[in-house]
Amino acid sequence: MADYDLSTKIATYLDRHMVFPLLEFLSQLGIYNEIDLNKFRLDMLKGSKMVDYNTEVLQKVYPEREIPQEIVDCRREVMAEWEQINNEMKPIFEIFRLDEVKKQIQVSRDSKQLVDFLVDRFNFELEMMDTLYKFAKFNYEVGSYGRAAEYLYLHKVLVPMSDKNYLSSLWGKLSSEILMQNWDTAVEDMNRLKEYIDNQGFNNDAQALTQRCWLIHWSLFIFFNTPKGYELLIDMFLYQANYLNTIQTMCPHILRYLTTAVVISRQNRPNALKDLVKVIQQESYSYKDPITEFIECLYVNFDFDGAQHKLKACESVLSNDFFTVACPAEFIENARLMTFETFCRIHQVISIDMLAQKLNMESSEAERWIVNLIRQAHLDAKIDSAQGHVIMGQQAVSPYQQLIEKTKHISFRAQALTDTIRKKLNAKNQDHGGWAGEM
Repeated sequence: MADYDLSTKIATYLDRHMVFPLLEFLSQLGIYNEIDLNKFRLDMLKGSKMVDYNTEVLQKVYPEREIPQEIVDCRREVMAEWEQINNEMKPIFEIFRLDEVKKQIQVSRDSKQLVDFLVDRFNFELEMMDTLYKFAKFNYEVGSYGRAAEYLYLHKVLVPMSDKNYLSSLWGKLSSEILMQNWDTAVEDMNRLKEYIDNQGFNNDAQALTQRCWLIHWSLFIFFNTPKGYELLIDMFLYQANYLNTIQTMCPHILRYLTTAVVISRQNRPNALKDLVKVIQQESYSYKDPITEFIECLYVNFDFDGAQHKLKACESVLSNDFFTVACPAEFIENARLMTFETFCRIHQVISIDMLAQKLNMESSEAERWIVNLIRQAHLDAKIDSAQGHVIMGQQAVSPYQQLIEKTKHISFRAQALTDTIRKKLNAKNQDHGGWAGEM
């Protein structure tokens, strides 16, 4: 399964603290040598402030060695920095402990108004905002994610979007909430960061592309752990042109997760499958795995034997992926439904034995499964148990469904056109030294 493991590719776009959960998962799988994984952990910990964790891993890899002096010195430096920054934070702690300040933070909607209030009433100094950010960042670097999130929130409400640390603060807050598995708050932070990336002008398109690529990878933690996460993933990855373009340009391996979400959400988002098939066809030269190949076999080549073979591999791939480990059963069930439906569109009379083979099931199990499907989905079909056949009726597509199919891309195209016009207006206003920031 190491051939299909995406951990190395995904880790490239993650903060080092977010890589450690992936390594823990790989340790449990046992597809890599544990010593090699621990050596990789040591590489990731090099230069970090997580001294105790570094020491723990080091003793696992080299149990016979003494702790190197550089680790001892690093711990001493971290403790000295901790003491210094806590001293710098003491007046800030005193201000933010006050009930009056807490109330003002809750009701304030403007960072300038809040800062003016603090300056006028409590001798707050503007330099304290940088100290606040430094303190939050230090807590994050030593692994105290809860405290980091708390003070990054305070930093965000105090500084304007033009502040030099604003974007880094958004990233740090999102990472902290993900690592604490606070998924509802993480969704809010992700949307806030996405809005900033999409609406704030970067120096060049490459910088914006990189920011979106990072956000795509970080968002996987959220989409696979929150209610309606699959639908949110589909909306962002498939139907927002900037993010689909980023996937196709920089990280086509994300198609595994998009495909998984579309297959599982097929009943809620039936039209997404057709759009996904087009993307998979376009990107088949740059990325493929059993999950994307299953879709290609079934909907492009109508190769049911190939789809059956890929479906067997899909379960193993999904079970050994950090993000999809909870998905195999739901994916396989929906994949079988898709296979059955596609087969039924082509054949009017189907042998139950042959269909069981295509679905990787026993004949008796397949017959029960088909009977339940016909009842639940109200399919125009009946079972001939004597002959061992499924007999399909004719299913005409309603004119309403045809109309929906013809017009489903209108809103997507309108949004893309609006974005293009906005960019051109922003560029024009910038050329005239005008109002780009207000667009």
